[in-house]
Amino acid sequence: MKKLFIDTNIVIDLLSRREPFFEEAAELFSLADIKQVELSVSSLTIANTSYILMKQLGSNKAKSVLRKLRLILRVLPLDDKIIGLTLNDETFSDFEDGLQYFTAIEAGQELIITRNLKDFKNSKLPAMTARQFIGTIESNI
Repeated sequence: MKKLFIDTNIVIDLLSRREPFFEEAAELFSLADIKQVELSVSSLTIANTSYILMKQLGSNKAKSVLRKLRLILRVLPLDDKIIGLTLNDETFSDFEDGLQYFTAIEAGQELIITRNLKDFKNSKLPAMTARQFIGTIESNI
């Protein structure tokens, strides 16, 4: 099963029903729900997403949504090693992108799914949009 690291923007696209990206995010999470892929996110993604959802939905509803989300994805730790790797790396000018990248690397992820491919142009892991990845699945059927 393919191990996909999901960037924060994809999670927010799904949970905020952000158009025109909601449909492709929903398809990706549906693949995880039927166990065709394994999705993982950084604990940073959960923190950032909760901040946005709490503004949109209020605390109780946001927590309920995040509890359900955790049923279909794995939350990866953000630890001292990942922070150190990011601080000492010159590949990523954006600190948060570096944290995401090194979280994915340390957890043995195979692919980064993001809407902002330019953020991961120097990544040693391949990066694709949700739409591109779904296209690879559809072409293999």
